[in-house]
Amino acid sequence: MSQDHQPQPLTNLAIREHLASLAKPPGSLGRLEDLACELCRIQQTLRPVSLPRKLVVFGGDHAVISEGVTAWPGEITQIMLDTIAQGKAASSALAMATTTSLEVFDVGSFRGGVLPNRGSSAVRRDFWMLPGARNLARQPAMTVDELEQGLTAGRKIAREVAAQGFRVVAGGEMGIGNTTSATCITSLICDESGALVVGRGAGADDETLQRKTQVVTQAVERARQHGTGQLRKQLAEVAGVELAALAGFFAESTQLGLVVILDGFIATAAALMAEVLWPESRRNWIAAHCSTEPGHAIALEFLQLDPFLNWQMRLGEGTGALLLMPMLDAACAILSEMTTIAQLQTELVQTKA
Repeated sequence: MSQDHQPQPLTNLAIREHLASLAKPPGSLGRLEDLACELCRIQQTLRPVSLPRKLVVFGGDHAVISEGVTAWPGEITQIMLDTIAQGKAASSALAMATTTSLEVFDVGSFRGGVLPNRGSSAVRRDFWMLPGARNLARQPAMTVDELEQGLTAGRKIAREVAAQGFRVVAGGEMGIGNTTSATCITSLICDESGALVVGRGAGADDETLQRKTQVVTQAVERARQHGTGQLRKQLAEVAGVELAALAGFFAESTQLGLVVILDGFIATAAALMAEVLWPESRRNWIAAHCSTEPGHAIALEFLQLDPFLNWQMRLGEGTGALLLMPMLDAACAILSEMTTIAQLQTELVQTKA
């Protein structure tokens, strides 16, 4: 096909004009119209779809928990991965309630590769590659090669999901201590101090918060010593395996034309990695919500994404992304089911004739 005959892209103006033509006062559906516009723009159609959809949860351990940065023991990571896969966690319940397929990947646990059959057989460990991230407070969490392995695993999983026919995807995470890693990533990429970005994560008290802030500040300072031209070395200093996999998943999902629904702070930190490694990956992303973690708003502003929900959430697992799924259905419904003002006017004329 010659360049002269290439289809013209569906612009935001054309989408807004179509929404304004529907049988309602212009803009009267508020942010639902914003969501509909985003779906149309990403899928390049005035009749977008929100099904089938899938949440992929990535799990990994973090040795930084030995620094006392979290109130939870590291064993919870594996227990929760099994619980999610068995359908007994918050993300499992919300996935079922919102007609969202769910799959759990153990990509970097302390024991996942050694005992691949422990726990739920529904947790996929075929992408397991590393025995968790090292203690980022004292050494690089990953080597550059390990970071690449994580990114590549996420990209492969995205291709697998796309090949299964899913049109909308979300990425969740499970990893005790990964709020510390996410805070480091956000501080590093957004060029903000650790003190502004660090939050309480899964319930840190004041003493734990102070230790966490110190760990983040020192780790980010060490990462910055590599210089701005060594982005992968900087990220390897502080990233977790599951965060690297999430970043690859988000970037590749955009390349494949999927709609990507971002979850909370930790998932958005992974999205920051994807955006700086593969610029413009964010063009297919929709931010579901803004969590209570202070770094989340900072990361969303960097990505120029406006979240649709503000429900004071801080769980992770993809739960915030799942809550947006019914709204995607609603946005698709108004585009496919509503009549237009012009059609109403025609019917009015016919009624008066």
